[in-house]
Amino acid sequence: MLIKSFGHIIIINLPERADRRREIDRELRGIGLSLTHPAVTLFPAIRPKDDGGFPSIGAHGAFHSHLGVLEHVLAEGWDRALILEDDMGFAPDFAARLPALATALATRDWHMLYGHPGHKPDQTPAPDAEGLITLPADLGLIQLHFYTVTREFAQTAVPDLRAMLTRPVGSPEGGPMHVDGALNWVRRCHPELTALAISPEIAGQRASRSDIAAIRWFDRLPLLRHLSAVLRTYRQGKRR
Repeated sequence: MLIKSFGHIIIINLPERADRRREIDRELRGIGLSLTHPAVTLFPAIRPKDDGGFPSIGAHGAFHSHLGVLEHVLAEGWDRALILEDDMGFAPDFAARLPALATALATRDWHMLYGHPGHKPDQTPAPDAEGLITLPADLGLIQLHFYTVTREFAQTAVPDLRAMLTRPVGSPEGGPMHVDGALNWVRRCHPELTALAISPEIAGQRASRSDIAAIRWFDRLPLLRHLSAVLRTYRQGKRR
C-alpha cells in the first residue's frame, strides 16, 4: 500500500551509520518492506568538511542531502517519492491508517505531504475528516523525517535551493539555512504549491544520536556511545 500510494521510497543515510540502517530496515520490515525492496532507494547522505555558512556541518550536509534526493527524483522521472530520514519511526497505528490515507490523497491535488501536523498547533488549521490539513503557504513546518514530494514540487524546489547556496548568510532572497526552513521558504515563495500535513502524525523520529546537532559528550566515547544507543532503543520500545 505504501509503494502504491507514493511510488518510491528514498531513505537518507550516512554510510557510516550502520546502526540507523538496521533500525530503519526494522521499521520497514514491520510494514512488509525492507531496504532490499526494488522500490526502496538508500541515498548516501553527504557529510561536508565545513559548515559552508550553515548553522553547522550537519546542517550543511542535510541541505545537500535533501537537495540531492530531489535531484534524484527528477533524474529518475518519478511522479512522486516518499523521503525518509533514517531515524524515522512509523506510528503504532500507521498500517491501520494507511488505506484511508491513500484513498484520501488520491482524490485531491497536492505537491508536498508531511507525515506530521507540525509544531505550531495554535497556528495550524484543524484537520478534515480524513486527517489531512491544507497548510497555508506561510506556515512553516520543521522536521523532514517523513515527507512526500511530487515531480512538480521538485522541479520548483531544486533551482530555488541551488540559488540559496550562492547567496550570503541572511540574504533577504534566501541564503544558507536548515533544509526544513529552506523548503518552507520555497513553499512561501510559491503558494501555488499545495502542501498537506497529517494529524495525528503517522511517523515520528526515533531516539538516536543526531548527525546535525553537536555531538554530546556521552556520544563521543565508544563504550558510552554503545550504552546510549541501547538506552535509546529501549525507550523507543517502551513508547510503543
